[in-house]
Parts: sequence; C-alpha cells; structure tokens
Amino acid sequence: MFKYFPSNYVWNLSVDLAIEMGARIGEIEQMCAPLQEAAKAPDAAGTKAFRETWVAMADQLCALAEEDRERGRLFSAGEKLRRAAGYLITAERLQAHDAPGRLDLYRRELALFLEGSRLMGDRLQRVEIPYAGKHLSALYLPAEGLKPGERAPLLVQLNGLDSTKEMKYLVGLPAWLAKRGVSSLVVDQPGSGEALRLSGLTARFDTEHWASRIVDWLEQHPEVDAKRIGCEGVSLGGYYCPRAVAMEPRFACGVAWGANHDWREVQKRRLEKEGDFPVPHYWAHVSWVWGAKDIDDFMRIAENVHLDGVVEKIKVPFLVTHGEHDSQIPLKWAHRTYEQLVNSPKRELKIFTDREGGAQHASFDNSINAGHYIADWVAETLGGRLA
Repeated sequence: MFKYFPSNYVWNLSVDLAIEMGARIGEIEQMCAPLQEAAKAPDAAGTKAFRETWVAMADQLCALAEEDRERGRLFSAGEKLRRAAGYLITAERLQAHDAPGRLDLYRRELALFLEGSRLMGDRLQRVEIPYAGKHLSALYLPAEGLKPGERAPLLVQLNGLDSTKEMKYLVGLPAWLAKRGVSSLVVDQPGSGEALRLSGLTARFDTEHWASRIVDWLEQHPEVDAKRIGCEGVSLGGYYCPRAVAMEPRFACGVAWGANHDWREVQKRRLEKEGDFPVPHYWAHVSWVWGAKDIDDFMRIAENVHLDGVVEKIKVPFLVTHGEHDSQIPLKWAHRTYEQLVNSPKRELKIFTDREGGAQHASFDNSINAGHYIADWVAETLGGRLA
C-alpha cells in the first residue's frame, strides 16, 4: 500500500484508488505535498483542504484539455478530461454527504468523464435501467470484436459502500473483460453513485429487488446472451453480489472482489473502533447510504446485511477473492463465504498476497493482477477467450 500520509489510512486509501484510476505520480505529488498538516486535522477541516488541491488539479487539466481541443488534439483532450474526472471522484468521495458544493462536484465529474470518454473514442455507453419509477444509471461496454447480430456474455458490476460506476470503470475491469470477449454493465445500484445522489435511492439488503430488474433489462438487449450473465461486486459489493446471485437464478456466475459475509458484525466492531474506516464522517455516511435516521436506526438495518443462510442457495460457479492484509474486512469472512458455497458446482477462494499484489482491501493497492485473475475466471466460466 502506498502511504503518502503516514497516519491517515482513509487518505492513503483515496490516493491509492486514484492511482488505480489512472492518476499520475507527479500530479499526486503536487496535490498532496501541501496536505501533510491537513492530514492530521479533524475530518471537516482536513477534507476541505484535500478537496481544494484536488479540484485545483482537475481545473488545471481542464484548461490544458481546452488548449488541446483548440488545436484539434481530441484524444489528448479527452484523456486529460477523464483524468480530471478521476481527481474529482477522489475529492467528492471524501466529503460529508451534506457538504456544500458536493453535488455540483459530482455532477461535474459525471460530465467530464463522459466528455473525456467521447473524445478518446471509448466505446462505452451510458444507459438507464427502469427501476422503482425512476432509473438506475450504468455504463455499458461491449466485448471487443462483437459482430452484428452476435450476442456476448456479460458481467454486471456492482459498487461497494463508497465507489461509483466511473471509479470502477477507470480501474479497468470492463476493458480487461472486453479484450476477453465479455461485455460489461457497471451499475450505480441503490445506495451508490447516481442512484443515491441524484435519485435518492438508498441501499437495501434484499439486493435481488433491483438486481432482477437489471437482468430483465439485459434480457432485452440485442448484444447480450441472456444465458451468460454474471455478477461481480467489490467491497460491500461482496455482500450485494452473493445475495443477488443467490436470489436471482438467472445469473450464471458470481464474483466477490473482496468478501463481505457479515457486514452487521463489521459494524459492531467498528463501533468498538476495530479496523479501518473507508471514508471520513463514517457513521453519517452509512446512515445516508442506507436511509437511516441515526446510528441506532442504521444498526437495526445492518442486522439484515449478512450472508448466513443465503450463499447456500447459490447453484452456479462463484469466485471469492480477498486481500491477505485487508484491514477493513477480516480475511475470516472470505473463508466463511467460501465454506457456505456448498451448492456451487464450481467454487473458488483466491487470497491475494504480497507476491501477486492486491493484498489490501478489494485489491485497491494494486488492482491489475487481481483484476486480470477475475477477468480470466469470468472468461473461462462464461465462455469468453483467454488469448
């Protein structure tokens, strides 16, 4: 794990995530060098300072992109805009949910990401899936080499507690899958991304409620093989995904990128200040995500967020991965999920160590080897290609 700030895990996590999204080390140095003292400050003051330097770098990149655009250098402009979006994602993620200007920051990130992707010639499409009288937004990337009329396998990809579809896309799994002949649908499910921020859709423990609507939509998609739809979830998605696969039999496989078997127990330990928190303002953040009135209400909701008696219902191939040194979710929960996958015809537990990299929570410290392992497993399972 790259530890720019010696005593601030949450900020180091954020920097590492930014690197995985494509941040440049020189720009990280410019953004972080002025923040050493702020990293020791209370959440509100510290995150305000963090936001200022990271937004300033995004502004600088946008200005440079405009110069590129004026000279017709659209690929270069697009890359800078999308990198700026990554910096705004990082800054926005650390803010309190009700921080002034947070929503504007988020809307700007969305616009920069899509405009940058367009200028770069990326084949991704933003799509909307009807749900609960509103919609779930997602990023669809078709498999490479897809011929007219051909249908490809697809992996639905779910956020964790504080990630967004743009973050997951930039880390790279959709591109790695596309090369292997597998399409991707990266979703802002309830409790995350646009669903939470723009539509007010909070998280729910019965993930099949929205996962089934996603499968309904995919079954009507002309480029998707409805018999080969898998599901992956990262971090808290390591709960969302197994629950969805267990309760929605149309999923053909599942992947937990970071197990999260008993999130209720993790919350109890966090109340006792055990383990690392993923974001500042943690208790206010989780209450916002889950639509809770206060911590007590949140803890009542969290009692349902576990997989005991659930994963036994999974009857399709399932891959559980975990980082050996995960300081947020203990490794024992990966073993618990794997042990209870008794009805899966092909279950696998992969622990990422220092040798492979990706040994931290959800492989945020080095995602590429872990991501390629997952992409290979999905391609093997859903009938993609490995070479």
